[in-house]
Amino acid sequence: MDSALYNRDILRLASALEAGDRLQNPDGTAESRSPICGSRIAADVNLKDNGVIAEIALRANACALGQASAAILRLNAVGVDMASIANIRDDIEMALKKQRDMPQAWHDLAILTPAREYPSRHAAILLPYDALLAAAEHIKPAS
Repeated sequence: MDSALYNRDILRLASALEAGDRLQNPDGTAESRSPICGSRIAADVNLKDNGVIAEIALRANACALGQASAAILRLNAVGVDMASIANIRDDIEMALKKQRDMPQAWHDLAILTPAREYPSRHAAILLPYDALLAAAEHIKPAS
């Protein structure tokens, strides 16, 4: 295990993600899978009328980096609109590709910076965001 990549902070966050996290009646649900590493993240989301996240739940079958990324998202997403989530996701991707600094929207994102050197891990880090965005796209129409 590479200690620069799988450091104490990554492992702490990865272990903080609640196993089997679900919402009882989500507005939208989706699962995203990385064909590169096989990691899977499932997301449930409830949105307020203005598109702001009211609740999320994330279930991860992923490496420690994917789980840590999911934990960061889970800790910070409530109260954020989906457009901002999409922007943060894109900013993380650009940072992983060394095209800009890691976004400062949430303090813990800096913990993911060492993963820049491991392109095979980038998809796992982005997976929670992809799952959440897909869940929002699958919102059930109001009856």
